[in-house]
Amino acid sequence: MPRSIRDADVSHDLRQAIQRTGYYPEVVSDGVFSAAGGEEVLSYFVHHETTFDHEEVRRHLTALLLTPTRLVIAHTDEHPGDDLLPEPYTSTTTEAVTLTSIRTVVVTRMVANPTKGVAPPAEAVLTIGWGGVGRIDLEPAGCSDPNCDADHGYTGTLAGDDYTLRVSAAAEGADSVAGLLGFAEALSARTRG
Repeated sequence: MPRSIRDADVSHDLRQAIQRTGYYPEVVSDGVFSAAGGEEVLSYFVHHETTFDHEEVRRHLTALLLTPTRLVIAHTDEHPGDDLLPEPYTSTTTEAVTLTSIRTVVVTRMVANPTKGVAPPAEAVLTIGWGGVGRIDLEPAGCSDPNCDADHGYTGTLAGDDYTLRVSAAAEGADSVAGLLGFAEALSARTRG
């Protein structure tokens, strides 16, 4: 559920999009707008998803917000009661990243039957990097001598992977894919160096 109007506050539209999901709208809105810190919302994307955890069905919601100065990511999960909280509960985690901190905005579009020309993407993946999370993939280094038994240390790659979101027309609908791409475009426009 995307909305982006150039330099116009779309907070009201965001509230309505959260309300339409039916997923604890008051709780989600409270967390989202608290994280926005009173800033106007220039663009957003709301992603409501159902997942299967063993024999349980769980729902969660992610809201991406673009303000004039920050990217805000809010994620709400629902949980069954446990030893600490015996009644079912939600947890909302938010992260606000300054736009000047964002290093990469990677967008992957998957288009079916490309020989037929341009078509709406069937899937889209948005990956945003700001250096908060890194992943190191290591493996033993070697040389081309098959008889060498020397220790050559390790070789590997360091990859930034702060946030990734994937949507599919088959699962979430074509509007959701278009919405994610619209949000990515708005974010890219605001993070030009």
